[in-house]
Amino acid sequence: MTEAGAALGADGLRRCGWGDSADDYRLYHDTEWGRPVHGDDALFERVCLEAFQSGLSWITILRRREGFRAAFEGFAIDKVAEFGPADVERLLGDTGIIRNRAKIEASIANAKVARDLDGGLDALIWQYAGAPDRPAPRTLAEVPAVTPESTALAKALKKAGFRFVGPTTAYALMQACGLVDDHLADCHVRSALRAV
Repeated sequence: MTEAGAALGADGLRRCGWGDSADDYRLYHDTEWGRPVHGDDALFERVCLEAFQSGLSWITILRRREGFRAAFEGFAIDKVAEFGPADVERLLGDTGIIRNRAKIEASIANAKVARDLDGGLDALIWQYAGAPDRPAPRTLAEVPAVTPESTALAKALKKAGFRFVGPTTAYALMQACGLVDDHLADCHVRSALRAV
């Protein structure tokens, strides 16, 4: 990443600096990050993964994503909401995921909240989408860690009963799920998204 903008990859494409640092990141950056995600189960997965990421690097989560999907029944809210103490113990023994009791228990509790949420998780989260005409960041230094929208989203999620959803985690969720577009101005993905 330079002050001028996105990094030029070996394939000749410009990407946000982090998006060209490893093959896993490159694929995630180019095909998923910043693209709109809808559906309660799909957003529940992202809420869970962002919570598990807290204190860790995203690539750690990304490389265990399939393990998380298997362990958490594809992040089907109705299934995870039925997990009990035996499931917590099973998950604590699962080497395919991050074995953190507080985060595991929070994911199960969050499934119960999401299942009973009036209007659904998709409607709750997407009401905090950023303005589509927001200026594109030119450098990574211009990308915020927290915004008024992410603070409001975190507050709404906490009020509903969700755990592990602070403003920074909420903003990472917003970035990952396309509620905001933080691809740098000269990143090839931003151009592709604008062309759609």
